[in-house]
Amino acid sequence: MADQTESSIDIDASAQTIMDVIADLPAYPQWSDGISEVTVLEEKDGRPLRARFHLESGPIRDTYELLYDWDGNRRVSWQLTSGDMLTAMDGTYLLDEHGATTTVHYRLAVDVRIPMIGMIKRKAERIIVDTALKGLRRRVAEVS
Repeated sequence: MADQTESSIDIDASAQTIMDVIADLPAYPQWSDGISEVTVLEEKDGRPLRARFHLESGPIRDTYELLYDWDGNRRVSWQLTSGDMLTAMDGTYLLDEHGATTTVHYRLAVDVRIPMIGMIKRKAERIIVDTALKGLRRRVAEVS
């Protein structure tokens, strides 16, 4: 699963404010399309370590679990530990704070059990990444 989709967005907020929104997994259904419920299963140092997600996006419905690795307010990455339809979901948010603005870089690689042409899979990843970044920017504006 070497191929990843990557994009970035500038958000007028501190890295800490943005990372606080990212770490508030139970709030994802309010701003992340397709996520209907999130349950934090385990925490470490006040941040989610393992979480269960319920996804309902078009024909794709899945319950999956992710394992998180946090690096302060600079980076968070995750990987799939179990899923019904998803066989892989590796991602990273990397935050680069400069002044009052923070650039958020998002990398994502997803794989599913059903056969899918690589080009279609990358297009789906691109939609997920772009939608997530725009949703994150809206959510940060709402909470700040």
